[in-house]
Amino acid sequence: MDEKKTVDIFYEWGQLKRVRHEGLTLAGVEHPDSVGEHSLRAAQIGFVLAHLEGYANPAEVCAMAVFHDIGECRVGDIHKIANGYIKADEERAVREQLAPLGAAGEQIFSLWRQTECRDTPAGILAKDADWLEMALTAKEYLEQGHAIAQVWIDNVAKAVKTRSAQRLVKALQKRRSTDWWQDLVRL
Repeated sequence: MDEKKTVDIFYEWGQLKRVRHEGLTLAGVEHPDSVGEHSLRAAQIGFVLAHLEGYANPAEVCAMAVFHDIGECRVGDIHKIANGYIKADEERAVREQLAPLGAAGEQIFSLWRQTECRDTPAGILAKDADWLEMALTAKEYLEQGHAIAQVWIDNVAKAVKTRSAQRLVKALQKRRSTDWWQDLVRL
């Protein structure tokens, strides 16, 4: 193992704290969340979603969600409009990024690819977690006055595949993002 290259990759992944989710800027969000913030909550959702769906290895789904956006360190977050004009080779970026990690990199690439392709039960769960997180974020921005953010929620409702994710999208639309703490306040 080359410790220098490994540490460099860790620093590179730190860029995800600075790469902003660009899509919601189209809805007028001036300071959208970072890809790193998104990935953390997506991983947490993925673990729970895997349990809800009876998937035997929730940690695998969690790991997929942790790594699903690592290519954005190199290619950025390209929203759907720009994606119609720009084709980033994110797979190449991820392969090259992970190459110095050897076997660990190969395993991470497999997790990344399953999420991208949604060709395994775990990949489907991880992508549903990714989309659920986006719907939750859109709901938060909707409540801050960005009315067009509803489009993201509507699109997620159509895209998620698992029954649990479908139910959770319906539930999040009926709750305010602040209900969780208001229910805890005891006067």
